[in-house]
Amino acid sequence: MTKTPASPENQWDIWAAQAQSGDQKAYRQLLNDITPYIQGSVYNSLANPDWVDDLTQNILLSVHKALATYSSERPFKPWLSAIINFRRTDFLRAHYNRRGNKAVSFDETFMENKIVTNSPHAGEYKDIERALAMLSKKQRKVFTLIKLEGYTAKEVAKKTGLTVSAVKVSAHRSTIKLKELLG
Repeated sequence: MTKTPASPENQWDIWAAQAQSGDQKAYRQLLNDITPYIQGSVYNSLANPDWVDDLTQNILLSVHKALATYSSERPFKPWLSAIINFRRTDFLRAHYNRRGNKAVSFDETFMENKIVTNSPHAGEYKDIERALAMLSKKQRKVFTLIKLEGYTAKEVAKKTGLTVSAVKVSAHRSTIKLKELLG
């Protein structure tokens, strides 16, 4: 009977456990093998593709620092995914903080990026602004904090005085309403 090859995720479990015991070859193999997975995980969630390498390096550094906390009794991939999500959130939050976290109209933002108003999409941006304006003040604030600025529901709840559940419901309903308004 032939043995079926291990899936990449199973191999990650093995390499992570070996790396924890000091196996440098397993450690290098693990980092080399997870790098494309990390890049693929973050690529579509970033506005600027140039940020992928920076964020990937941050994630790899976090994996290095936290590898001792990995439990070899559990799958490696969910542990890695949690690190990816936390680092992506931190990265985006830092980006927005560098911008001063100021409210900017869509027109100003797109003019900074040299998208001119005679662009075929110019009307769409105004439609988005109009749709956001149709949300209640509370819904708009929750939606902006979660969906545009990258805060967690727990952080938004703390900022707004709402429960985490209420924040999640508000963000979900706002998303549905915006989809309906924008067709």
